[in-house]
Parts: sequence; structure tokens; C-alpha cells
Amino acid sequence: MKKYPLIILSFLLVMVGCGNPSADQLRDGDIIFQTSQSSQSAAIQLATHSKYSHMGMIFLQNGRPYVFEAIRTVQFTPLDQWIDRGKNGKYIIKRLQNANSLITPQSIEKLKAVASTFKGKPYDLTFEWSDDSIYCSELVWKIYERGIGIQIGHLKKLRDFDLSNATVRNKMKERYGDKIPMDETVVSPGDMFSSKLLQVVIEN
Repeated sequence: MKKYPLIILSFLLVMVGCGNPSADQLRDGDIIFQTSQSSQSAAIQLATHSKYSHMGMIFLQNGRPYVFEAIRTVQFTPLDQWIDRGKNGKYIIKRLQNANSLITPQSIEKLKAVASTFKGKPYDLTFEWSDDSIYCSELVWKIYERGIGIQIGHLKKLRDFDLSNATVRNKMKERYGDKIPMDETVVSPGDMFSSKLLQVVIEN
């Protein structure tokens, strides 16, 4: 068995998720993904072919990490609480590939300014692309696009997702009745997770 210096072993333990991440491991603008335990999570996973059904954006406040997310309303949630809500406490944090050049103090202020326009808005149960109400991936996508002009993940139409499973159809019936807006613009957590613009920085 190979022997590794203690500092390397410590780094490896952090990267595979030995406990929740600390503020000094994170940056403003990091994106965190988890498998939600909400009633709609299974339908989202089946429709998008991704296990990630909820996400948010990390901002540091007074040295503490918070997740800016769309849940009941758009709000800041302490990172530890956010992680505890997910399935088995598992999560992945991603960051822009070229974050060192793109995530500057100036760009962080732009991201925060856009984020502030969404704070307090209600959660969007019907996944519409308007700003009247917001769902999780829509929130992060719009903050990055409007803040610094970066589009993370490809926008799709509702019809582009896999709507064949009974769980998905039942949830859509519950939300839309018989008038399903197949041409509604949608971005999913799975599409943003798969973006080549992002790299994994912490996984648990």
C-alpha cells in the first residue's frame, strides 16, 4: 500500500466529503446540487434522467456559507441546514472552470445585485419562465446570465423532457390539469449539472 504525506491525505478526505465544507473551501458563486426529498423530486429525476433535483448558489455572509435557493420562497439558507434536507446528506459543489478570471470582486457584486431582485419571490410550481415566481435551477441560471452573461446549461422546452413515466404524468396533471404548456422554456438541475462550464470542487 502506498504511503502518502499527511497533507495529501487531508486534501483527499476533504474532496470526498469528510463532513460539511467550511467557508474557506468555498467561493461566492459556487453551485451546489442535491437529491431533494420533496414530493416532486422523483418526477424531476425521471423527466430529466438525473438524480439531482434541487440546487442553489453559495454566497458567503459574515464568513459563513449560505445557499441562495428557491424553496417556499427565494431565500438564504445556512449551508448545513441545506445539506441536511437532501437525501442522505449527499451533495456536489461545482464551480466555473475559469473561476479565477471570471469570479472577481466586481462580478460577485453583479451576481449579488441580480440575486437581490429575486429574494422573497414565491416558488414556481408550474416551472414558468417569467420572473413572477422562480424555481431552483431557473434562479441560478438567471443570476449567472443576467449578472455576468454566462449561460450554464442549455434551455429546453417542456416537451423535450421524458414525460412518459406515470409518476411524471401524474405530477404534471396535478400541476397543469389538461393544459400542459409543452412549449414553456425550462432549465433543469440536471442540465446545469452536466454543463461543461463547471467543474467539481467538493463531493460528498
